[in-house]
Amino acid sequence: MAEIKLIMNMSIQAIGDRGVFFGGADGSNVRTNVIDYIEISTLGNATDFGDLLRTNRGSSSFSNGTNERGVSCGGSNTGTPAWDNVIEYVTISTPGNSTDFGDLTEGRHIPGGTSNKTNNRGINGGGYNASGYRNIIDYFTISSTGNAIDFGDLTLARRYFSARSNSTNERGVWMGGHNGAYLNTIDYVTINTLGNAADFGDMTGLIANAAGASNGIYERGLGMAGTTGTAIKSIDYITINSTGNAADFGDLINDMNAAAGTDNTILNRAVIANVSEIEYVTINTLGSGTDFGDLSVGRSDFDGASNAG
Repeated sequence: MAEIKLIMNMSIQAIGDRGVFFGGADGSNVRTNVIDYIEISTLGNATDFGDLLRTNRGSSSFSNGTNERGVSCGGSNTGTPAWDNVIEYVTISTPGNSTDFGDLTEGRHIPGGTSNKTNNRGINGGGYNASGYRNIIDYFTISSTGNAIDFGDLTLARRYFSARSNSTNERGVWMGGHNGAYLNTIDYVTINTLGNAADFGDMTGLIANAAGASNGIYERGLGMAGTTGTAIKSIDYITINSTGNAADFGDLINDMNAAAGTDNTILNRAVIANVSEIEYVTINTLGSGTDFGDLSVGRSDFDGASNAG
């Protein structure tokens, strides 16, 4: 029995439970280079992790899971051009400043990104730049630094959406968005196969700026809060391996727009952070949000990643 407990504990340790949040901006649109972190299964306030290479808002973030690399892609800075093509990375288990990874195929603000976790491919779709709303999807190998490569196109050019995957089961989804109007579109791709996105179904409403989370191989994806023109607290969910429309999951405590989401995957906890608050839900159980703690620096328009598999 002791041997079984040891194996189980080793397995849980290997899953990964650290979430990191990259950059963002305060209510006056002052951008920050802050990275902070939490232990997702333990309630409490976020702690300073280190700094991004630049002050930045509106990036997409994801990781290669238990391989420990988290990336932050694109966004908007205070320089020229304002649309960032920068990819930078951290080792999630080791606090410290980020390191340059390479460049996206083009700079853009508020794309949506996800990965197939330990299979090591990251994909980054959509966004906005001087050419307008973008439908581009690009990809890269997370464990190998270098520039991104063209993957295919989204069904609709847009920004302000959430993206998540069913981990090593290879399906990535983008939920909602905005392209001059609020959208209910859900797209999907097979992450290990290049090509254009296909229609998955619809969200429960016309929603932009939702924060994403999933429980990986258990196949549930969440689109949390966002805006329909005003900030909302509702949560949508889908079964990632089965195309179809989203359903209502429950509500957060607070309305949250342009929040950051992440999760500890098969441990089933999703967290969402906005302004100063952090809330959480249990992904496989419909219900409402619960208070988790506070960010180290209050902000929005940012994203999160974790070292969960």
